[in-house]
Amino acid sequence: MSAEPHGSSSAESHRSTDTPLPPGAYGSDGSFQPWRYRDDAGVTGADLVGYHVEATDGGIGKIDRANYEVDASFLVVDTGPWIFGKKVMLPAGVVNHVDHDDRKVYVDRDKAQIKAAPEYADPDHTDPVYLDKIGGYYGGMYGLPGTPPLPPDRPL
Repeated sequence: MSAEPHGSSSAESHRSTDTPLPPGAYGSDGSFQPWRYRDDAGVTGADLVGYHVEATDGGIGKIDRANYEVDASFLVVDTGPWIFGKKVMLPAGVVNHVDHDDRKVYVDRDKAQIKAAPEYADPDHTDPVYLDKIGGYYGGMYGLPGTPPLPPDRPL
């Protein structure tokens, strides 16, 4: 059994559900690209540190750290009192769009999904096994029953 790179998953399993796929979420080989910002998210050239992060059902915290490396991009969010000061890592692929005027980043996951993600471990954030775990967790949600759709008033 071969391991797929950084949490990629087959698009075929997702396409069979009739759930529309977010633009830019899949590469030319049909795999989810968790570590790449979507072309239309509005991230290009911006420093997102200090921006607030909004899940589909409300705020989760403030960006403490951001990485913009090609195919290795992510956000580290300080959740403050929401989950008792813990930090969470969000792969770039979950960023829906950025509102630079309001300094907010909108992600296409809800609070419960983010809270249930593998725990952020600062020293391990570049470990391939950890990245596979995070990428697989978030990538495995597209098209699955129970995944909340994007609110209709949020543009892609």
